[in-house]
Amino acid sequence: MAIKVNLDRVLLERRMSLTQLADRVGITLANLSILKTGKAKAVRFSTLEALCRALNCQPSDILEYVPEDSDDIRDAAE
Repeated sequence: MAIKVNLDRVLLERRMSLTQLADRVGITLANLSILKTGKAKAVRFSTLEALCRALNCQPSDILEYVPEDSDDIRDAAE
């Protein structure tokens, strides 16, 4: 996937557990875990805003675009 979730790094920098973040943001630990592992298909702006508020960060601190290698895509098509 081209979107990388850096929630682990931000939590480590803030010395905060996933459980603490879930309590502060008001979403379930299960849903937060799905986001953290990169298995989420979408993120609501309201959730992203709440995460940024709780972590005192910018969306780019949590989400990162990583281009997929075009050579790998071309090789897979052949």
